[in-house]
Amino acid sequence: MIPPPSQADIDREIAELHEAHAGEEQHQPLRDFAPYRSSILRHPKLPALAVKDPEAAELTGPVFGVSDVTALDSDLTKQHLGEPLGERITVQGRVLDRDGRPVRGQLVEVWQANAAGRYPHQRDDHPAPLDPNFSGVGRCLTDDEGRYHFTTIKPGPYPWRNHVNAWRPAHIHFSVFGTAFTQRLVTQMYFPGDPLFPFDPVLQSVTDERARQRLVSAYDHDLSVPEFSLGYRWDIVLDGPAATWMEEGR
Repeated sequence: MIPPPSQADIDREIAELHEAHAGEEQHQPLRDFAPYRSSILRHPKLPALAVKDPEAAELTGPVFGVSDVTALDSDLTKQHLGEPLGERITVQGRVLDRDGRPVRGQLVEVWQANAAGRYPHQRDDHPAPLDPNFSGVGRCLTDDEGRYHFTTIKPGPYPWRNHVNAWRPAHIHFSVFGTAFTQRLVTQMYFPGDPLFPFDPVLQSVTDERARQRLVSAYDHDLSVPEFSLGYRWDIVLDGPAATWMEEGR
């Protein structure tokens, strides 16, 4: 039986791929980034199929309206009867197009692990406690300036089985829906100064250092709420040279 790779093995593979793609301007990760082991099995290997009936495809997707999204949806700390455990944070930013113009009325969704690094999902068997007062999901609509706003708990890092002693940095998943379900874009926001950045093949699959940095939020003291939460600011740029890296093709 072949032993699982060590962190040193993964570090070496990451370094080799970064060197091979040095100097390239990148807005998308490599689909088959070998250090991220499951990407080898999951990435598309055949050309995309044309949708013969786009309207039929839309009928199978969810339908959202302004009246369906409430203020409670964006405050992940108030969705249960009790108070969730962990460090409360405020996350705010803008959704912008390639020219810096605000994208108004955009549905933004988030999902994340709890403060212990555990998702309330049946496939998450990480031996960390679940929080009965935290589901880790939220959504909101951007305002006229393209702003979104969430109140939540800072997620914890968690182990995964990519290699021996593999840990994911703390992160929040973001989904931006566009004007139709088939335009959906998915990405991840990270927190500044995380020591796990160099060891994470998911983040390192973005071989362009500048693109990686655009996935990291900035602490914003003015956004912090006195005696309540710390503030982080993170903008999402949908296209162009300053675009935010997305897991799905745009």
